[in-house]
Amino acid sequence: DRVAHPLLVSLANIRMSTRLKSSSNAFVLTALLPIPKFIYKKKRMRGVLEDHLIHECLDIVLRPLKVAAREGVMLSDPVGHSRYCFTPLASYIVDTPEAMMLAAVGGKTSPVTMAMYKQFGDYFRHEPRTRATTLSQLATARSKVDPDDIEAFFREAQKFRLNGVNTPFWLDWPLSDPSHFLTPEFLHLIHREFYDHDAKWLICAVGDTEIDFRFSVLQVITGFRHFHGGISKLKQVTGRAQRDIQRSIVAVSADAVPSTMMTAARALMDFRYLVQSPVINDIQLTRISTALEEFHANKDAIIDGRFRRGQRGGVIENWYIPKLELMQSIVPSIRNTGVPLQWTADTTEHAHITEIKDPARPTNNNNYDPQICHHLDRTDKCRRFDLA
Repeated sequence: DRVAHPLLVSLANIRMSTRLKSSSNAFVLTALLPIPKFIYKKKRMRGVLEDHLIHECLDIVLRPLKVAAREGVMLSDPVGHSRYCFTPLASYIVDTPEAMMLAAVGGKTSPVTMAMYKQFGDYFRHEPRTRATTLSQLATARSKVDPDDIEAFFREAQKFRLNGVNTPFWLDWPLSDPSHFLTPEFLHLIHREFYDHDAKWLICAVGDTEIDFRFSVLQVITGFRHFHGGISKLKQVTGRAQRDIQRSIVAVSADAVPSTMMTAARALMDFRYLVQSPVINDIQLTRISTALEEFHANKDAIIDGRFRRGQRGGVIENWYIPKLELMQSIVPSIRNTGVPLQWTADTTEHAHITEIKDPARPTNNNNYDPQICHHLDRTDKCRRFDLA
């Protein structure tokens, strides 16, 4: 069982079209973070210890970048000229649970705003959870409890909905703010949210058999997956399959669901496609905000129709969906760090294959971390030799 937590680093000033190509090798494996199994008797505290360890490891590995961000460093550009460079943290590409861990907040809490789970369905964006806010709350907790007493400090930190990490890795990184560098990530925030929620609502509204039949009779299109068996019973759905379902599901379901619900589903689909644009201007930002507002104005039809269900079929009458709340932060993120398309996890997920799984395959499965590093070192030398 090969388990690894790779830390990949790239440069934000590489052109987006180049960085997103896997063949460009724009992401470099910087470290393999440990995945320990703690034996502490309380399961919740084992999670706290894991969070502490990840932040400590990131602090050690990324320390040179922090120094460069604070003092600057001379680097060579592609043509050999020396440049005085600084290295602020532009983006950390992670899914929602890991984003909460990096922001040092606890479960059922937004990593980028002050919202908690009961506010995830609000139609407006809550106050940003800034760096200063989190550090102030940690300072208050430290003033009351010794941070070395991890269990007591965790209980005190919980009062502020924090996860008990005393020294986040970004603590001494200039210009780093979790509400800025935790950028929207399409693979989980957009596509996975669609399959976990939007698709389930429409399947429930149309009916399993009917929607499967409608997808099965669609015209086969070269380059896109044809769901000849329908979509209601799919398992291990990839991001590509989720995208292919999105292309047809609104049209397929249009005449079989209440009009208000279809308006909500269509508005969220408009939002989903608009934010994936490679170029976004102020006009498009307005359209993105309008689409999200339209969804919130009509979303009650989904609950009124009892179409929001749990895994066991029980009706859910709330909007405790973290990704729905994170959508409110996409427009501010675009204004801060540019189009979200450049921060997609598609490239890093593929890099996990090329940087971890493929190098691990020829190993003997014993102490394979150094074997992976040796393999990558040899591959890099061969690549440099070919370039020369």
